[in-house]
Parts: sequence; C-alpha cells; structure tokens
Amino acid sequence: MSGIVVLDGPMGTELARRGVPVPLPAWSAHALEVAPQIVAAVHRDYAAAGATVHTANTFRTTRRACGARWEELARRAVEIARSCVGASHRVAGSIAPLEDCYRPDLSPGRAGREEHRAMARVLADAAVDLILCETFPLEEEAVVAVDEAVATGRETWVALTAGPSGQLMTTDAMRQAARACVAAGARAVLVNCVPATRTLAFLEAIHEGAGGAAIGAYANAGAEEEGIGWGADAERAAARYAEMARTWMPAGASIVGGCCGTGVAHVRSIASSR
Repeated sequence: MSGIVVLDGPMGTELARRGVPVPLPAWSAHALEVAPQIVAAVHRDYAAAGATVHTANTFRTTRRACGARWEELARRAVEIARSCVGASHRVAGSIAPLEDCYRPDLSPGRAGREEHRAMARVLADAAVDLILCETFPLEEEAVVAVDEAVATGRETWVALTAGPSGQLMTTDAMRQAARACVAAGARAVLVNCVPATRTLAFLEAIHEGAGGAAIGAYANAGAEEEGIGWGADAERAAARYAEMARTWMPAGASIVGGCCGTGVAHVRSIASSR
C-alpha cells in the first residue's frame, strides 16, 4: 500500500473497549470531561501505530449533544489531539450529522446549516489542519456541512456511510453524493462505517463520482462473527482488515484508516503494509 495516507481508528468504540463510559447523547464527547487522559492515550497509540492524520474527538461536541459547553469541549478535543501527535502529523476536526448518523430520516437537512457553520468556525479557529465531515448517510446534509467547512478556508474531506448493514445508501446514491460534495469543494471523499467486507462496492462508486478528488475508506469491523474486530484476536483481525484494505487500492483508495470495532492493531497493520 505504497503512498497511502494512514488515518487513525475509531475513538468511541476504543474508549468503550478501554472501560470509559460513552452514554448518549454525548457519546465519545463524554470522555472529554470524565477521562481526557484516556482520549489522549488513544491518540498517542494511533500515532505510535503509524497514523499521520488524527481526528479530534469532536464527533459529538455539538450543542444538541453537549449543551452550552459544546464549544469548550470541541476546543478541548482539538487541543488534546494536537498535544499527542507528531508535529508533522495532521489534526482533523470532525463534523458529524446533527442527529443520529444511522437515522437519515431525522436529519434537519438544509435547516441545520447554522449549526454546521458554528462547528466549522470553531474548528477552524482551533487551528485544525483539515475538517472531516464524516458519517453522513444523506447527500443533502453532507453538502451543507461541506459548504460550511469549505467556507472557513480549511481543507475539507467528506466521509459517506451506508451504515453498519450497508443499507442506508445505495451505491448510486453514494456516487451522486460524492459528486455533489466535490462540487461543493470537498478535496477528498471517503467511505466510512460500512462493514469492511462490503466497502469495495461503495468505494468504486465514489471513485466514479469524485471526479479526480482523492478517495479512501475507513471501514467498520462488520458483524462479530466475521472476526475482524469486536474482541477477536487483535493481530489476526488486523491482518484480515489490512488484507481487505489492499483490495481498495486498485479502486483508487489513497487514504485508509479504521472505524467502529477496529483499533490500534488495525492501524498498525495498515501502516506496516505500505
């Protein structure tokens, strides 16, 4: 996997694996208050494993999830990430769907523009290197988030999801969403939080829609019985994941990481395969 940019792995499921509570609605953002040292340790471990792009723990630092302290928590997340990774590494600020990323029917669509604008401006002001609009299952809200991220002047990536069952978006819908996000200014389009065993078809779709923008994937571990994560032997699971990731290269993937159910060993396996 020569020339691949290595992303880090998940924050939320890794925190849970390390015994940190991740209650809704704040989910992984809860750890910024109760276990910031564990958040920092996760970032350090991914950096040591070979990741060079690190997503700050801002996926749920929204007003909807965290209330009045959302901005303070978002800035804290960026500060923690920055302090834990190498000077040459890049820190991404995460912008997520305003409601449940697996419930596109709850999306506010264009009506969420002001909230996405506020998050994008806070992340830019906190000096992230890029903004990652991630885990969007709906084109309309993804484009709004990309619009507002691009407006800050920061490099913007977008990650689209068909969900853990691969049914929230068709490949055609993801192809069209990729096209619309690139038209809005996204510099890279990725597939995320789709089972690793089902990622290739979606990656091929965004390759067709991305119009020359960089593409990539950070998949989830799929079902527990697939043995790619979720308590499976870490090294064996990581090797299987890296093997699948190698099949994404011919489809154009140049950015690879891990999502829910993967972990540090998976990132290490990707990095060592380059």
